[in-house]
Amino acid sequence: MKLATVYYRGRDLVATEIAPGELVALASLPGRQPGAPLDMLDIIAGGEPLKEALRTSLDKIRGDESVARIPAAEVRWYPPVRRPSKICAVAMNNSSSNERKISAPDHPAFFLKPLSCLVGHREPIRIRRYYGSVHPEPELAVIIGRVTRDVPATSALDAVYGYTIFNDITGNGMRAEDRFHYWAVYAKKDNPNETERVEQHLSYAGRYKGTDTFGAMGPWLVTKDEIANPDDLMVTCKVGGELIAEDSTRYYNYKVAEVVSFISQFQTLLPGDVVSLGTAFKPGQGRKSIHHANFQTVAGPVEIAIEGLGTQENPVVIEDKELGAWRLS
Repeated sequence: MKLATVYYRGRDLVATEIAPGELVALASLPGRQPGAPLDMLDIIAGGEPLKEALRTSLDKIRGDESVARIPAAEVRWYPPVRRPSKICAVAMNNSSSNERKISAPDHPAFFLKPLSCLVGHREPIRIRRYYGSVHPEPELAVIIGRVTRDVPATSALDAVYGYTIFNDITGNGMRAEDRFHYWAVYAKKDNPNETERVEQHLSYAGRYKGTDTFGAMGPWLVTKDEIANPDDLMVTCKVGGELIAEDSTRYYNYKVAEVVSFISQFQTLLPGDVVSLGTAFKPGQGRKSIHHANFQTVAGPVEIAIEGLGTQENPVVIEDKELGAWRLS
């Protein structure tokens, strides 16, 4: 099923696609009880039994015109999951980036994005002039279906409810501004009673990954039974109508199951949590890459398509706004 969270005629709804361009609100399905859940987290918590009940109801009403259809063109799209407990995003997971690595861990490296960064399909990505360079990052994302801790890779896909499109928008300008080059202090391995200084470079992701509207998600949450192999999906990204990336999830260094398993051994994954697998950015020969698509100088919209998951499109709005008076003096 293709599920979505939308706003239509004064109501927030969880809906599903009944036909191309037509939605049906889940609460309107025959057989649903009064007060049936309208939040996507409730749908996910219902697991396979609720999913099968919804699918059966949909099959029965496809020819029933008495059930109101919602034109997809008339809704406002929210992120499919509006309030995940966390968004885990994997860094440098595409094999295309391996040649650029001077040193790197031998495991998925991930960071967290706040839910306040989320925007839905067709909602504007808002860029302020003082952010500096900002570019899109097209990614496959997993929606977790159950409480998951210490899951082995061999069964990690059992924890997945479905998949969606995620644009991990990145502010390179802010990353450079927040860069530290410093001496880290560690206890010596051969003598823990003494310390040593180690030269390090780092930049924290709070601003350059977590700023408002830096996480476009949707339009659909596609249940996992619709996707035969998440590790072999075509991904494209266009900015202003120009194709800047054409790639496949087969080129991720770490597969979906490996990433979910690894993260679960450090942080408990909850139903509705988002795990974004990393950027698909391989440019075509002679074509610009995502690193040329600076929203400050290249007009939107940005459009990401992933095989089986649909197409996400967002306009880009540049706000001519100065950084506020954040200092006391």
